[in-house]
Amino acid sequence: MKNKMTAGLLAILLGGLGAHKFYLDQPGLGILYLLFCWTFIPAIIGLVEGITYLTMSDQDFTAKYNSGKPAGTAPTPRPVSGGNGRSVAEELTELRKLRESGDLTEEEFQAQKRRLLGSTV
Repeated sequence: MKNKMTAGLLAILLGGLGAHKFYLDQPGLGILYLLFCWTFIPAIIGLVEGITYLTMSDQDFTAKYNSGKPAGTAPTPRPVSGGNGRSVAEELTELRKLRESGDLTEEEFQAQKRRLLGSTV
């Protein structure tokens, strides 16, 4: 998990070299900063970005640079059952067969598919 204080200090102190971009998993921008470090433009941009990181709320920083997951948050487990003791894949296969046989319209198929997939997200 990325820390906003670390990112801010890296941007202010080593922003001209793109250290904060590498830290924030943006290596392409980090390389760009390195290529243009001799112009001092990345240092100025890094200073502004550092101040921005430090003044940004924790929630905004987490949402932008930590995929919206607070520290120590485990991924939400997905249910393996779509109901009736069968897996979602089995139910989708059955729905597809019903659609292909003409027992379900395309609209009914899409609605049932959304219902099944919505319950697993």
